[in-house]
Amino acid sequence: MNIVVCVKQIPDPAAPQSFDSSNNLDRSGKLILDEADTYGVEMALQLVDKAGSGEVTVVSMGSAADVAGIRNALAMGAAKGVIVSDDALRGTDALGTAKVLAAVIKRDMPDLILCATESSDGYTGTTPVQLAELLNLPSITFAKSVSVDGSTVKVDRQTEAGYDEVTSPLPCVVTVTAGVVEPRYASFKGIMAAKSKPLDVLSLADVGLAAETGPTGARQQIVSVVAAEARAAGEKHVDEGDGAQKIVAFLESIKVL
Repeated sequence: MNIVVCVKQIPDPAAPQSFDSSNNLDRSGKLILDEADTYGVEMALQLVDKAGSGEVTVVSMGSAADVAGIRNALAMGAAKGVIVSDDALRGTDALGTAKVLAAVIKRDMPDLILCATESSDGYTGTTPVQLAELLNLPSITFAKSVSVDGSTVKVDRQTEAGYDEVTSPLPCVVTVTAGVVEPRYASFKGIMAAKSKPLDVLSLADVGLAAETGPTGARQQIVSVVAAEARAAGEKHVDEGDGAQKIVAFLESIKVL
């Protein structure tokens, strides 16, 4: 069973974040594997182990100046990686990202494609389903468990009221939640092995999408970035025997009662 996991390298959340003159997140510093993607990598590794054959490939888009994040996925056990890196990708929106990932995946269609529900630096949550549409594949979102039976994938899909039991023929795209599995730590042996595993770096010319990415191909634009307003202090009252009445009055003022 061959599985592709879409992963993203993001700026270290522990470091101060900043934006460039175009309101794009500054990614010139240290990049790490998005923690949300480690669950997909672990899920893929477990499914391949259970199948008894196959391999896991991680596919990404972004700067290849620092690929420590992707090497981390390889150290966990993924067999190989592919990253599309090009200066012209700067400013690409979610749909453009999906187009790039789809172009790579189409080269060798896997049995299953796993993604996080959303990235930790963008939070659009739209790229996986756009990817499925571009690949003309079914998609299942918010998987809290994934199993494969022959040519069918079975998913418990998390909902507000519990979960839905969903099945789909393979291949398909599945987004996994943070609780789907417990990601393994990369061992020293895995870290050393990751250094020699293949990691292909492709350009926009290699995938043929120059006109559909970057600021010119984006269908959205960030016009400004402002800091969130500080939360104002709440009202304080000393209960002098009329506390209940004040609470009722407040609830009435905000139309709760």
